[in-house]
This record gives sequence, C-alpha cells and structure tokens, in this order.
Amino acid sequence: MNTNKLSFVASCLGMFLFGVVMLSLGTINTYLINRFSLDSLSAASLASLLPFGILIGSVFFGYIVDRYGYKMLLIVCTALVVASILLIAYTKSFGFIQAAFFVIGLTGGMINGANNALVADVSLENKSAKLSLLGVFYGIGAISLPLVTGLLSNYFSYQSIIVGIGIFLLLPLIYYIVIPFPAPKQQQGIDLKKVLSMFRDKVLILFAFVLFFQSALEGISNNWTTTYLRDYHNLAENKSLMALTLLVVGMTTGRLILSVVLRKMRPITVFYLSCILIALSILTVQLAVSLPLIWTAYVFLGMGLASGFPVMLGYIGERYPEISGIAFSFALVIALLGNTLLNLLTGFIARTWGIQHFSTLLIAAAFMMALLSSAAIRSKSKKVSNIKE
Repeated sequence: MNTNKLSFVASCLGMFLFGVVMLSLGTINTYLINRFSLDSLSAASLASLLPFGILIGSVFFGYIVDRYGYKMLLIVCTALVVASILLIAYTKSFGFIQAAFFVIGLTGGMINGANNALVADVSLENKSAKLSLLGVFYGIGAISLPLVTGLLSNYFSYQSIIVGIGIFLLLPLIYYIVIPFPAPKQQQGIDLKKVLSMFRDKVLILFAFVLFFQSALEGISNNWTTTYLRDYHNLAENKSLMALTLLVVGMTTGRLILSVVLRKMRPITVFYLSCILIALSILTVQLAVSLPLIWTAYVFLGMGLASGFPVMLGYIGERYPEISGIAFSFALVIALLGNTLLNLLTGFIARTWGIQHFSTLLIAAAFMMALLSSAAIRSKSKKVSNIKE
C-alpha cells in the first residue's frame, strides 16, 4: 500500500477519534456532575472549554502541517487526547478536569483540520468525494461513543469505560507511529505574502463564509433541536433525543452516499441540491403533525447537511494545494465563529420572540449558503476566464 493510501486510512482513524472527542462531554457530563457535585456554572465551564480549545487548535494546525508535516502533529495530539481521557478517569481535581477538556478540544481541533487537509493533499482527484468519505468516520465515532457507553454502563463503572476508551485510542496512535506520511510541503518556510493574499482572495472568503453558515446550521441543529421539539411540538425528552440521533445517522449516511455521487456529479450541483433538501426538511419539521414524519425529516436534514464541508473544503484544497493546511485553518476558524455567533443569536431570538423562529433561522442560513456558494463559483469562473484570455 502506497503512502497516499496509508495516509487516507490514517485520516479516517483521526476523524473517528475526532467524533469521539466531540461527543465526549455530552456522554460523560452527568457522571462528572455527580462525581464532583457540580453546579450549573461549573458544568457550563466544561461546555465552553471544549469548543474554545477546538477554535484555538484550528488556528494553529495549518501552519504546523504545511511547515513540518502531519506525522508528528497527529502523534502528539493523539497522545494528548489519550492522556487527557485517562486524567479525567483518575483525577480528583475539577481543575484538572477543566484542563483536560481544554486539551481535548485543542488537540481535537488540530486533528480535525489536519486530517481534512491530509485527505485533500493525497487525493489527486475527486477531493470532495474523498472528504465526504472521511466525514463518515466522524459520524461513526460520534455515534459509537454514546452507544458503547450506554451498553457498557450496566456492567462497568463510568471510570472503567472512560479508561477503556482511552486505551482503545492507542490503536490510531500506534498506526501513526508506524506508517510513513507525505513530506512537509513547505520545508524551507512559509511564504508570508501568499498567506496574506488569502485575506484578499474573494473566492476563498466566500467559500469560508459558506462554511460559516454550514457550521452554524450543524451547531444550531445539535444544540437546539431538543428544546425546539419539546417546546414547539410538545415531544418528550427521549423522543427529541431520538431526532438528534437520527440527524447524525442521516449525516453519516449522506456522506457515504456522497462519496459515490460526488465522483459522477459536479460538487457545486450536489451542494445546491443539499441546500434545497435542508430547507424542505426544516419546513417539514415545522409543519409535521406526527412523530414519524418529524423523525424522517431529521434524517433528511442530516443528509442535506452532509455535503457542506466536503464540497467547500474540496474547492479550497484545489485552490491552495501548496498551503492547504493554512487555507483550511483560515476556513475552519471562520466556520467555528459562525457556529458560536449564530448559536448566540438563536438563544437571543428564542428568548425574545420564541423558539418557533428556530426553523426560520435555519432556512435563512441554508439560503445564505446557496447564495454565497453561487457567488464564489461565479467569481472563480471569471478568474479562470481572465487567465485564459
């Protein structure tokens, strides 16, 4: 197996790890609250430290992988994730728990960005299709952690389960140590002028702001679905949580399908169809009068959300092949800011005008994604035409 194929497998393992990382807080939150007798403010500090760490990690991973390569970053970050998980299992200090969650977020952000950039680098064609397949492994990781924890909690203590997860994550670490990775793209140093030119690149900025709304859509759907379904549709908590699970299942299934479809259709066409599917799914949830219809709509909403990151990152990877890490870092930081800002906006709207406007905000975000991506493709096409002339 050549280096590119080995690297792709490494990326899939890394995204599985990131899926586990992203679901870590929600899965063990109740255990930590009971263990340390946490009040709501202390519990909220953990919820804020994880995404803050991811944001910081997303800022720095690009320079590291472009300048020094992928191998050492993935080894160090995975080792730190394992160490943090074991620290959570054994420490008696809540301060160490907070530090562990920040480190998990920081390294998780680096792992996420680095693996997406790595797949873009080793995929000579069909970048969006390969990035979509990569996203499937995130979904598997995200689904498996709460599932395994739920199944094993009847037989083992939470501490034993957490330790077991940490030990299991040694497997990708060993794989990273053993295999070769592509050489660093900028061993002689990063061209600062090229990096600064990104801030003037209209096409890159437009693609990044598509991800601003894409990330916001995913975050709002994950964070506000249970509240919306409980308050607007009067659903019980367990039925609302099932809708959230089906959203992740839909996204994972959608990315598996897209890994084939994106080899045959233009990525931007697939993305436009996804925006339409998102809007129709949200309208269906808003108007639905039966539980099966709501659950079905959430599956299709997840499938609609599946294409955003693979398609946009595929275009960005093609545009900046020599500094793909820094370009991805630029885009992912903007995406994470969108997640944070629009979640705050959702909270303000829900408190001021009611949770029923949740769906209006989601449809508006889908419209902005379609509008901005269309502008990016038009601008990209004009530049290509000007070069040919």
